[in-house]
Amino acid sequence: MSASHRQTAEVVICGAGIAGVSVAYFLSVEYGLKGIILVDQATPLSLTSDKSSECYRNWWPGPDDAMLQLMNHSIDWLEKLADLSGNVFHLNRRGYLYCLSDPSLIPSLLTESQIIANLGAMPLRIHDGSLDRAAYQPAPAEGFQNQPDGADFLLDRSLISTHFPFLSDKVCAALHVRRAGWFSAQQFGMVLFDQARAHGVRFINDKVTGIDVQSQRLQAVRLAGGQSIHTRCFVNAAGPLIEQISQLINLPLPVFHELHLKVNFLDTLGVLDRSAPLVIHHNPHSLSWSTAERQLLEEDEETRWLLRQFPAGAHTRPDGPPDSQAILLLWDYHTPAVQPSWPISPDPQSAEIILRGLSTIIPGLQAYLGKFPRPTIDGGYYTRTRENRPLIGPTPIEGAYLIGALSGFGLMAAAAAGDLLAATICAAPLPTYAQSFSLERYQDPNYQIMLENWGETGQL
Repeated sequence: MSASHRQTAEVVICGAGIAGVSVAYFLSVEYGLKGIILVDQATPLSLTSDKSSECYRNWWPGPDDAMLQLMNHSIDWLEKLADLSGNVFHLNRRGYLYCLSDPSLIPSLLTESQIIANLGAMPLRIHDGSLDRAAYQPAPAEGFQNQPDGADFLLDRSLISTHFPFLSDKVCAALHVRRAGWFSAQQFGMVLFDQARAHGVRFINDKVTGIDVQSQRLQAVRLAGGQSIHTRCFVNAAGPLIEQISQLINLPLPVFHELHLKVNFLDTLGVLDRSAPLVIHHNPHSLSWSTAERQLLEEDEETRWLLRQFPAGAHTRPDGPPDSQAILLLWDYHTPAVQPSWPISPDPQSAEIILRGLSTIIPGLQAYLGKFPRPTIDGGYYTRTRENRPLIGPTPIEGAYLIGALSGFGLMAAAAAGDLLAATICAAPLPTYAQSFSLERYQDPNYQIMLENWGETGQL
């Protein structure tokens, strides 16, 4: 190979999605490392990072507080970067509103909520109409400062209807998680990317095709264009392609992939309040059909599944500026493990199914059934571990690192995940939760026991 095709770098990062860009930012800006190359065959922040609901929350279940600590640290960085940039990525703190239409599930949600609050999400305030309960403070539509932590559990129907009049009277309880909201993914990513480049990070538009290893130690990274980059450090931040890149060093990963879809359409009737939080139907339920529709669906074996009970998790939020009519609809009602491929093939029924699922708690959406405004459907792949925790840290190959399996929470976790991996690479002190996200955790017998009794994963 000619000398012109040989380069040297301190760090090569494969993948310019939000995870790879975050690692580049923390290594260059926060740790002052030079000689960083970011490699991706696609445009930065384009493969999966721009396909999300762009939301964040610190409300995470689990057998311990590792995810909650990771998210709190990440949100600290979101708020810091919003302040430093003049909030160019429009961070808000409207919250997540988990709505129940089944009264029998109130005790279990209350118990789960108290457990999460005790893990570190801060206080759980109960509003049941009694005078001695703390007053409920609604969230402003814009901004994120000077807002309460924890969550508000609304059991008073009059309180729910006053603040969320678009909800059905079937909603018997609502949990308003407060350190939560959304932001512009593309603009947030560009804040990190631009700062990283200003501190010397170079971007190469190419594909990683080989990784040279000698005596279990990283030597070089080879690109499709013919370049060989000699480096002491390689970061696999390839998102849904993380397995393919890991195979280059013969390292199997405990991950799988799911296709998740996002529907965007114009709410021309103004059904969803433009200042609404992220609204989630938090209990399993059946779709609403007319008697004639049910008979037709029952007659056809291929459509009979539409009459079954669907899982919890249908959610929606306003999208765009205050004068926009756009809203997002999302619901992972069917997510088999698949192999990533592009372009994706959205299910043409998904928009109506999600609309019907949400119309159970937002009845105004029923007006669109049969005359659905032309929706835009796109999506991306969630790369997950079994317990829905990321992989952040070293591999058995000296100098090779992972940051991935950020299943559906890549944007909200990106800052803390990038900070954690940068600290690992630079041999800086690590937070107490670092081991919980390392690939090495699967070698711990106690962790294997915990996996067998994991419970909720926090996946929306």
